[in-house]
Amino acid sequence: MNRKSNEKIRILPGKAFPLGATFDGKGVNFAIYSENATAVFLCLFNGNDEKKEARRIPVNEVLHNVWHIYVEGLAPGQLYGYRFDGPYDPSSGYRFNVNKLLIDPYAMAIQGTLRWHDSLFGYRIGHPDEDLSFDETDSSPFVPKSVVIDHGFDWGDDAPPETPYHKTIIYEAHVKGLTILNPRIPEKLRGTYAAVAHPVMIDYYKKLGITAIELMPVHYFLTDRHLEERSLTNYWGYNTIAYFAPDTRYTHTKKPHKVISEFKTMVKELHRAGIEVILDVVYNHTGEGSHMGPTICFRGIDNSAYYRLTDDRRYYMDYTGTGNTLNSTLPNVLKLIMDSLRYWVSEMHVDGFRFDLASTLARELHEVNRLGAFFDIIYQDPVISRVKLIAEPWDVGEGGYQVGKFPMGWAEWNGLYRDSVRDYWRAESGMLAELAERFTGSSDLYQSSYRLPTASINFITAHDGFTLHDLVSYNEKHNEANLEENSDGESHNRSWNCGQEGPSDDEEVNRLRFRQKRNLLTTLFLSQGVPMLVSGDESGRTQQGNNNAYCQDNEICWLDWKKKDNELFEFTCRLIHFRREHPVFSRRNWFRGQPIKGRGVEDIAWFSPDGDEMPDESWQHDRAASLGIYLSGYGVPSGDKGEKITDDSFYILFNGLPKEVSFQLPPGPYGKQWQKIIDTVKGFTEDENQVFDAGSRVGTAPFNVVVLKSPKPG
Repeated sequence: MNRKSNEKIRILPGKAFPLGATFDGKGVNFAIYSENATAVFLCLFNGNDEKKEARRIPVNEVLHNVWHIYVEGLAPGQLYGYRFDGPYDPSSGYRFNVNKLLIDPYAMAIQGTLRWHDSLFGYRIGHPDEDLSFDETDSSPFVPKSVVIDHGFDWGDDAPPETPYHKTIIYEAHVKGLTILNPRIPEKLRGTYAAVAHPVMIDYYKKLGITAIELMPVHYFLTDRHLEERSLTNYWGYNTIAYFAPDTRYTHTKKPHKVISEFKTMVKELHRAGIEVILDVVYNHTGEGSHMGPTICFRGIDNSAYYRLTDDRRYYMDYTGTGNTLNSTLPNVLKLIMDSLRYWVSEMHVDGFRFDLASTLARELHEVNRLGAFFDIIYQDPVISRVKLIAEPWDVGEGGYQVGKFPMGWAEWNGLYRDSVRDYWRAESGMLAELAERFTGSSDLYQSSYRLPTASINFITAHDGFTLHDLVSYNEKHNEANLEENSDGESHNRSWNCGQEGPSDDEEVNRLRFRQKRNLLTTLFLSQGVPMLVSGDESGRTQQGNNNAYCQDNEICWLDWKKKDNELFEFTCRLIHFRREHPVFSRRNWFRGQPIKGRGVEDIAWFSPDGDEMPDESWQHDRAASLGIYLSGYGVPSGDKGEKITDDSFYILFNGLPKEVSFQLPPGPYGKQWQKIIDTVKGFTEDENQVFDAGSRVGTAPFNVVVLKSPKPG
């Protein structure tokens, strides 16, 4: 045991608050919630022999279902776990098994990784009664240990950047995959929290122009047994088991308390560079899986007090596709989630969260309720309500697709934006009106509920699915490396291989693919809303056609810095900075579509290729795929402090047809002269001084975006 020098431990009743293990300078208070347990034991372990239990202490004090004890003489670094006794009756929802060592749900550090063994299961593997049987084997040698920590850390003058949503550009990244192959980072740091905030990476983010990095799950998670048996792993990390502990896989230190310091240092350095940290969090399910899964934490603490069970309480409601669903309708589970969120904001200084399968958290019974208890509690919380809250607004249950239906204060991954833009650029018919709706912030989804364009997190790709390069290179998924006979992953990807599946030596195919990547990126970064870029898309990263690489901790997923497409990277950098320099592309409020006082033109106007404003009937024409969009620089809403903002005006030509289209520019009131700024055939073109008069014609290549600028008066 880890005791303070020359002190013996002394057992006292302790307190029911706070939950978890709390060091006060003299000892440690332990508190854990269970409604139906009949006995609880605190198990202490020595650091030099963490497989062998050094002492087992009965926890006898209970207040409001919180079991608590104080052990004087213990210090930070102490390893511990719990054992819970009670009824083992799966058909009634009870799965207590005192033979199983359990992780503290409130543990803020975890030592070791789970080693799969039959003893981890509460039932006897291979028994004809399956999970109705009972296993008496001790699991403690194979379970990671919870660790008592000291919160001490010098934050200095750290302050959150608090970037407004309309100025936010999100970069989704995997801690390991982002940096593991970067030759400019010291080898011992690659793939770690420290590497994410290394000066080399800080310079990279600043050149790219992103304002926030959204990290895929960093809460301590498990790798499924069936994956390990096939020499695969849970690379993405959507299998959380400890909601307060940063995962040790992403650290260069072996000491749990230093993992926390490394994470905090990462946040501190990113903040110093003006970059926010958003965490992808998984509160909808845990890593314990279905009724046939292991007993590692919640299942053994009090199965029915943490999980959503069916009427036959042996089984779990599965709105997540993982085998279980946390029961966020229960006060103790809501408290767990809220305490975790508050901890990551207050103690770890993160700036926001992206909630995986967030519709699950809104389910009161079976239906999704957008005003459910979870959202009510979030809304009134003075800590959590002030950070960025982003929903993945769907789950796998009935009625789970809830894009546009989350309450005020929430932004959403806009799956309709992704689908519409993909369909438009693969020449799906009848997409023009849909493209226009998504390009202007998806008012059909958000305006009627008094939300702003920034409620829409716009994305073309995400970690789940094809990369940008693969989106224009493959018609079909190629997931053979996942060893599931290519049966996993989405089959309808809205992708187009530009005429040849996979890598190509055909220069015409490759030129078209490159142009399509520019088309998609240009659409993304000029759209109203909040753009999200997936790491590697800016440099041509490929997963070789794998659209479900959740189990590939290897070159399939890692960003290969030696194969970086520098031309695409430079284009993306300029595009992001172009957006940031021009507020017309990142409005705080909706377009009005009305004449601007003193100007005689609208803040936005739509034109057909012949230069006329689009009549209503043209929007619905199946073959209409070319559009001119006028954005007035005089129609930008006032700034953050009420100051008047004016910008250049822009005319954007979208040609989603496989043929050249000539556009006639609108008449003089919209702009007397127009300079070509972007042409996705060539890239940025302002240095070429291509200027066009009002009413003249501008040609576009097949599948092409052209951006023209009319400068504001000097």
